[in-house]
Amino acid sequence: MKYLLSLLVLLFINITTASVTTDLSAPSFELLDSYGENVSLSDFKGNTVVLEWTNHDCPFVAKHYKTGNMQSTQQLANEQGVVWLTIISSAPGTQGFVLPAKANQLTSSRSAKPNHVLFDPEGGVGKMYGAKTTPHMYVIDDQGVLRYQGAIDDAGGIGFMNKNLLEANNYVKNALTEIQGGQAVSTRVSKPYGCSVKYKS
Repeated sequence: MKYLLSLLVLLFINITTASVTTDLSAPSFELLDSYGENVSLSDFKGNTVVLEWTNHDCPFVAKHYKTGNMQSTQQLANEQGVVWLTIISSAPGTQGFVLPAKANQLTSSRSAKPNHVLFDPEGGVGKMYGAKTTPHMYVIDDQGVLRYQGAIDDAGGIGFMNKNLLEANNYVKNALTEIQGGQAVSTRVSKPYGCSVKYKS
């Protein structure tokens, strides 16, 4: 148990710097998805889009999925007609790297609801967006403007593994609900927490 807690402390990231700016246009990109399709952000012009950086072996990501917190957030997105893109920037040979069949198996076994799982093994898209952690979340409105970036919720920090994530203040749900209601997003940037993205060195 002490080893696990030490590991989580080492993995915990608390970073405010990003490579994209909230309230400006989100940079375009194109990646292959888990079915071999080319998927571009521009394909979803006119839709709100959520970007989720993930690594299934990260204890933080695992807890978000094990508790249903990530799926609950995806469900709200689906109900609102929001496009959800899960992005894997783990390089080959690093934690979280998977082949397409494994990615699809994870989606099914966890009852996850992304529209696409995208592969960024060179890390170009992740670095362009300044994705630091898994998870690291971004919400882009139907005009292509980045409206939120940061953590999925406010549950990060000491005692994360003992927290009830479904009772946390979910920044992504809040942003989606506010955008849906034509309101300004109240929390536009938060500090992401999780495991470091395993970029190609």
